[in-house]
Amino acid sequence: MNSKGICILGATGTIGVNTLDVLARHPEHYHVVALSANSNVDKLAEQCLAVNPVYAVMVNEDAASQLEQRLKQGSCSTKVIAGKQALEMIASLPEVDYVMAAIVGAAGLLPNLAAAEAGKRVMLANKESLVMSGKLFMDAIHNNRHKGAELLPIDSEHNAIFQSMPALVNGEQHKAGVEKILLTASGGPFRTRDVSTLSDVTPEQAVAHPNWVMGQKISVDSATMMNKGLEVIEACWLFDVPEDHIQVVIHPQSMIHSMVSYNDGSVLAQLGNPDMRTPIAYALAYPERIESGVEALDIFEVARLDFEKPDFDRYPCLQLAYDAHRLGGNATIALNAANEIAVEAFLNKQIFFTDIPLVIEKALEQASTGTSTIIDDILAQDLNSREHANESVARLN
Repeated sequence: MNSKGICILGATGTIGVNTLDVLARHPEHYHVVALSANSNVDKLAEQCLAVNPVYAVMVNEDAASQLEQRLKQGSCSTKVIAGKQALEMIASLPEVDYVMAAIVGAAGLLPNLAAAEAGKRVMLANKESLVMSGKLFMDAIHNNRHKGAELLPIDSEHNAIFQSMPALVNGEQHKAGVEKILLTASGGPFRTRDVSTLSDVTPEQAVAHPNWVMGQKISVDSATMMNKGLEVIEACWLFDVPEDHIQVVIHPQSMIHSMVSYNDGSVLAQLGNPDMRTPIAYALAYPERIESGVEALDIFEVARLDFEKPDFDRYPCLQLAYDAHRLGGNATIALNAANEIAVEAFLNKQIFFTDIPLVIEKALEQASTGTSTIIDDILAQDLNSREHANESVARLN
């Protein structure tokens, strides 16, 4: 195949690093056009010197100046640009074919939309784009299919569902015979901990995920199972199903990444070692497959697979996510915004672990009804919910 131009939004995070690892295994098929980061100068400089992209974007202007000096010293020709708007620019460059959307949080929404509107293959590792603006984002993909726009999920669970569902027809994944999506979850580090002691959980304990290597925010979301709640909402938009057709299944081994149940009694599952390079490689090469660097799963070593129903008393954030999706898009914006504020406050030791759902619940009570499809309204709801969440944190502090 012809060499594809790649833009990685969030290059210094776990997904970005793993994407570069997969790309390095296939230099004849892919070349890096642009990389972005928020403020991690050291890591982005290392990456630019290794792959020499045309552009490097740093959201933080001081960091961009530092990066520019570092690259000059290394005789690297990469052009450094600063600011949030530059993210939208690199995501829609004509020479970019695929965009790895790996910026964590609401900050990824606008560049991801820009990529969709420019007709790119959007490899989505950013839950918030669909949680905040599911209809708007899916419409952007659908309305720009004539330009080549397509959406492939990178989250291991959604990628597994995508692999376990019928093939795409005219760019759409049809759901012939699909009865239910079984969305797996590890249960996080506190799956068996006494619920009455969860208020004593420290940030250090919460970020110690038993199976996956992830950033701090996502690790806390795994501990509260808010990550799974966000994934439920994301799956509703990705696969056009209501939330009551999605069953969360706790699977501690994290070897089955998700399953799809059909009306003939079949259940199709995608299995593999817990390594993000597998879904990344699948999305890069789709509909083909390429080597990812991940070892094949040894089912004899695994030996057993366990499954449990989630306990909503242990994981109140999961219940809040289901409730928010039933209420509509503005509620899911509030859910995501308040969660980001609450997790940051917890990591900064301003609130207890068990305060996180309390902050979110208060924000949901303040959310406007309905589903916004205008970007300014979506961002306004996001800002309003963050303000309410910060007020809740201040009261709890």
